[in-house]
Amino acid sequence: MTVYRLGDVTPDIHESAFVHPDAVVIGAVTIGADASVWPGAVLRGDYGRITIGERTSVQDGTVVHATAENPTVIGSDCVVGHTAHLEGCVVEARCLIGSHSVVLHDVTVGSESVVAAGAVVTHGSQIPPHSLVAGVPARVRASDRTFDEFSRTVDQYVQNGRRYASSLEEVR
Repeated sequence: MTVYRLGDVTPDIHESAFVHPDAVVIGAVTIGADASVWPGAVLRGDYGRITIGERTSVQDGTVVHATAENPTVIGSDCVVGHTAHLEGCVVEARCLIGSHSVVLHDVTVGSESVVAAGAVVTHGSQIPPHSLVAGVPARVRASDRTFDEFSRTVDQYVQNGRRYASSLEEVR
């Protein structure tokens, strides 16, 4: 894995977390137990702190950044989809952040919420728990879905992280 200390700040990665060798983790980043960070993801804790909760999966190509005023906190049991962008926001526990979505500064995504693929959650938005947000800009939509529908994905990525940690081998 590509992990960089920045000045005197070193990432804190739990021993059971999996960070793919092609992911980049820099500076003030904490990654919790059984979390996974996949190829091409960049977690850049240079201006502010980034925290990734336990059993959370940060998918391929995702960019996570923070500002001096706004840390980025992603709670436990979350799935952050491919090529998402999260910056200076709080994502509470058991959320699904869809592929290609953007979650910006001063946003809080309440627990057990879903940010739809391609959604842009604009500065200062407060998303209540158990919400589905979609669109550009994102708006809360009615939904009868529950996070339980996605919890299997959390378990799958914990298992996949363990499989990769034990058997991934570069061949060239």
